Amino acid sequence: GVVVTMLPTDAIVRAAIVDWDGGIAAHLASGAVVLDMSSSNPTGTRALAEELAPRGIAVVDAPVSGAVARARTGELSLMVGADDEAAFERVSPILAVLGSRVFRTGPVGSGHAMKALNNYLAAAAYTATAEALVIGRSYGLDPATMIEIINTSTGRSFSTEVVFGEHVVTGSFATGFALALLAKDVGIAAALADEASIEAPAVRLVADQWADASAALPGADHSRAIQHVWPTALEPAVEREA
Repeated sequence: GVVVTMLPTDAIVRAAIVDWDGGIAAHLASGAVVLDMSSSNPTGTRALAEELAPRGIAVVDAPVSGAVARARTGELSLMVGADDEAAFERVSPILAVLGSRVFRTGPVGSGHAMKALNNYLAAAAYTATAEALVIGRSYGLDPATMIEIINTSTGRSFSTEVVFGEHVVTGSFATGFALALLAKDVGIAAALADEASIEAPAVRLVADQWADASAALPGADHSRAIQHVWPTALEPAVEREA
């Protein structure tokens, strides 16, 4: 059989699979697969795979990207890490239903690493966009006008087109993706750099900013981060002296 998990953290995944009343794994036969579609820390994913391997239970990580709209249409992008090719083949029909693009990223944990790094880039783009709005405001630029121009120019990104264009400048702040979850993912990306002894100051800076916003805005949609870290970005433009 195949058990699919999509939970907030790898610790919660582990609790459900191993710890909770003996864990779901206690009721799985050899040959079963745990398909973790959460945004987990790959270190925890690899540890879980090592723990379950003696029982004949494989772990495949397959986090998703594409937001709510693509989830509804089954057009998500899936990043799949697996050590066991037979396990990958077993879960492939499930993945095909959920996503239109399935990327085989490498060994177990690599899908979760890819998801964290992708979300770091999304958070970095949001950060840079918010800073640009703050700077532009002091030069008489309107935030909505800036986003419109950026979205027809080389600075455009998913953050400018969807998060800012549809949610921030409109004031809806309703992407459906929690600020705390994005902060968690960027934190995972920063931890990956630390574990690999890679000097990556940008990811650490972005992780700190999102952690601060998450602590200040519990339960908020991630599009609201601008209201804490860059509170003046959406205010009326500042008139500069002649």
